[in-house]
Amino acid sequence: MIVVGEMNLLRADRKTLNGIYLVDDRDGAEVLLPNKYIPEDLELGDEIDVFVHHDSENRPIATTLTPKLKVDGFAFLEAKQMTKVGVFMETGLAKDLLIPPPLMAKPMSVGQTYLVYTFKDKVSGRLVGTTKIREYLKYDHITVKSGEEVDLMVYDSTNLGYKVVINEKHEGLLYHNEVFQPVKIGDTLKGFIKTIREGNKIDVRLQRSGVKNIEPSAQKILDKLKASKGVLRLNDNSSPEDITAELQMSKKAFKKAIGSLYKQRLIRIAGDGIHLIDRKGRKK
Repeated sequence: MIVVGEMNLLRADRKTLNGIYLVDDRDGAEVLLPNKYIPEDLELGDEIDVFVHHDSENRPIATTLTPKLKVDGFAFLEAKQMTKVGVFMETGLAKDLLIPPPLMAKPMSVGQTYLVYTFKDKVSGRLVGTTKIREYLKYDHITVKSGEEVDLMVYDSTNLGYKVVINEKHEGLLYHNEVFQPVKIGDTLKGFIKTIREGNKIDVRLQRSGVKNIEPSAQKILDKLKASKGVLRLNDNSSPEDITAELQMSKKAFKKAIGSLYKQRLIRIAGDGIHLIDRKGRKK
C-alpha cells in the first residue's frame, strides 16, 4: 500500500507523457513520478525510494526531493506566505504545508522559522501543520532520566531560558545562565537531562554535570592552546564573560579544567595567561 506522507519503495512500471508510474507490487497501487523528478538512470523495472504527498489538486504524487517536514513528528520550517486560510510553510517540496489559523499557537510572521508538528488530516488525508506542539508532547510518562544524553530542538525563549523539545517527546528548559555557546531558536543540539522536577518538569543543559564535564572542557582548552601558538590570554582572574566568549564554558568548568591540565603538567599558569607545555617539558 502506498502511504501518503512517507517514503515508499516502489517499482518503475510504465512511462507516460507526464512521467513514470510507480507501482507497489503488494497491492498494485500506483502513483505518478513527474518527469522533472525522474533520475537519468531510472529504468522500467527498477525500484526507487520516493516521498508521496498530495499535489495542488489533492492527487497523490511522488517526488525524489527530500522533504524538510516530518509526518507525525517535529521539524523546523520557515513561514513562506500569509493568506486568509493560514500560513504556508516551506517544506522542500513543490507544495507548501498549510497551518490554518486555529492550529497556530501564536501569530506568525513570514520569514520566521517555527517548530511544526505535521500530521494527516483525518477528513481530507492531506498533510497539515500546527505550531501548537504541546498537544503532541508527553507530560505524564517521562521516558528520560537524569544525566541521560538527549536530542534537543530549541523552539522558544523566555526570561528564564530556552524552551526545548526533548527526543521529540517531552518539553524541557535550558537556562540562560547555563548556556556558554551561541544558541538560537531553530537549533538542534545534543544535551543532557539535568533534573526532573516536581510535575515532570525537565531541566536540561548542554554539558554533562559534575566531574564528567572536566575532560571535554580540558580538551577544548588544549585544542585552543594549540591553535593559538601555545598561549591563551585567560587565567583564574579572568571574568566569566571573557571565558564564555573565548571558550563557550563557565568559569567554574574553566577552573576545574585548567586545574586538571596543571596537575598533568600539560600547562603552566602565569599572570599573562595559560601556556602550553610540550611533551619534552619545554614551556611554549
